[in-house]
Amino acid sequence: MYNSPMKRMLCSIFFLSIFAIVLFMYNVIDVEARGGPRLKSRVALIVDQSSGEIIYQKNAFDVAPIASITKLMTAMVIIDSGIPLLESITVAKSDIDRYKGSRSKLSVGTTLLRAEVLKLALMASENRASAALARVFPGGKAAFVIAMNSKARSLGMDDTKFVDSTGLRPGNVSTGHDLVKLAQAALSYPLIRQYTTTPSFQLRAKLGGRPVRLDYVNSNRLARSSRWAIDLSKTGYISESGRCLVMQTTLLKKPVIMVLLDSWGKLTALGDAGRVRRWMERQN
Repeated sequence: MYNSPMKRMLCSIFFLSIFAIVLFMYNVIDVEARGGPRLKSRVALIVDQSSGEIIYQKNAFDVAPIASITKLMTAMVIIDSGIPLLESITVAKSDIDRYKGSRSKLSVGTTLLRAEVLKLALMASENRASAALARVFPGGKAAFVIAMNSKARSLGMDDTKFVDSTGLRPGNVSTGHDLVKLAQAALSYPLIRQYTTTPSFQLRAKLGGRPVRLDYVNSNRLARSSRWAIDLSKTGYISESGRCLVMQTTLLKKPVIMVLLDSWGKLTALGDAGRVRRWMERQN
């Protein structure tokens, strides 16, 4: 039999253990209400677009690869250049992604309008389309990348660097704070807003003179949902960046910019957007 001091010690250990379990469960269940949403993304920044107020941030100054978020800058450079959007472009062998081996519905020899190429790059994150835009740019790919970085400097994106038009290279890097600036700038382009939020697109093009039809859907499932009011959207993924999402939406009648980088899991960035939404609604 244990003596009385031993019993008291065991009872104390038991009750302390129970208390620790209860405290742990409280932290897990209530952390969102008290401190912020429990996001899977390594980098996150949620900003009230109207006031500039930071609603939530997590590692928002960390420099990280941004994958196809790059294509928002690609689109701005194309539009700023004033080159004809109704001019035809033919997909070439050099547009094939030999770095990551990403797939494309655009066969070599497909001819379509530059506006259509731009739309595919933005809404469907079509890498071959984005590569073609840079290839036929005045001065070629090198001049295009220079224009991208010049535009970034003009926007005050001091921690951002671009090395290609697609985002397939991990050298395309930025921060949460810089990407808010990118989103704010992109929102001033009606065509970018329209193309990034188009739910689906049926393309009629020519392949060697033969008509072809290609069906595309928006790479952001939320842009295809009636539950979300989205004015700007861009997803991205390479192995070095994880899942990425930059989006402008309306929550609680507020225009909100979300930046979510380095999420694990195919749908994790989209899930984080939902977690932000639910967390904000609970705060109201």
